[in-house]
Amino acid sequence: MKRKLIPILLSAALLAAPGFYSQGQEVCKVEPDQTLRLYPEGQNIDKGLEGALGPLESNGFTREETVDQWGSLTYIGDNARVDLYFPENPNGQMVVVCPGGGYWHVSSFNEGTYVAEWMLERGVSVAVVKYRLPNGHWEIPLRDVQNVFRYCRANAADWGMDQIGVMGFSAGGHLAASATNLYTDSTTRPDFSILIYPVITMDKALTHNGTRTCLIGEEGTAGLEYRYSIENQVTENTPTSFLVHCTDDRTVPVENSIMYYESLLKHKVPVEMHIYPSGGHGWGFSSEKYKGKGKDNFSYARPEFEASLERWLEGIRTK
Repeated sequence: MKRKLIPILLSAALLAAPGFYSQGQEVCKVEPDQTLRLYPEGQNIDKGLEGALGPLESNGFTREETVDQWGSLTYIGDNARVDLYFPENPNGQMVVVCPGGGYWHVSSFNEGTYVAEWMLERGVSVAVVKYRLPNGHWEIPLRDVQNVFRYCRANAADWGMDQIGVMGFSAGGHLAASATNLYTDSTTRPDFSILIYPVITMDKALTHNGTRTCLIGEEGTAGLEYRYSIENQVTENTPTSFLVHCTDDRTVPVENSIMYYESLLKHKVPVEMHIYPSGGHGWGFSSEKYKGKGKDNFSYARPEFEASLERWLEGIRTK
């Protein structure tokens, strides 16, 4: 399989940060086949998709990127990148993954690397986006995800990909929902959408206020609040979707998924939704395999969730 990939090297300081590898990350042995930097230093837009994915508009971070023991990346700026994973026997599907973190950090293990391992075992290729955080530039995270779609579409034939969808968690779910509905053309439109306990609305009564503040500001204009309340952006052209949430989620109220589900129904978009009674927020793909016995609040429903997602992915692939 021919792959047009560009490696980057992360700073030694970042890789050597104390506690970089959590217990769960030590258990997870999967590593990306390549990491592509979205905005190589000194790039020129004329280079196109062979090495540059559009002009760099900085989000203004001057602090060095940091990472904690749980893989939460903060201060992602010009070093935005995508980790690309390919299974031994690819089935033609690829998922662009947007980890959550309130638009303040990126949960790269729980909602990134662990997702990649699960997908690879099922033949699905994965692109985990370490997107730039807004820092007052609300359009920047979505632009990064759209650039990843442009790159993956340009290489899809060489990689043997015929379906490229998006998946997101929490604030990353908001980013994935934005990509699902605010696409610019057929290249940036996902073929399917998987949203796990997503932030959907910017309505202060129902949103996750940290996500809202980091994206559009605490007060936010009426125009921005409407645009990034994704329940308002659904059309009949919104891709088929899979939603999961827990009733007892105290971080992102379950009403976010419900209102999005109702909007999808209104526009006759195929959708499957699962609402579980308990599990809270942020359970991602951190099963007991990574967290240890008895430490997964979602363990009672995880087998059912995983089986449903696997069935759904297979179903949309064979249609």
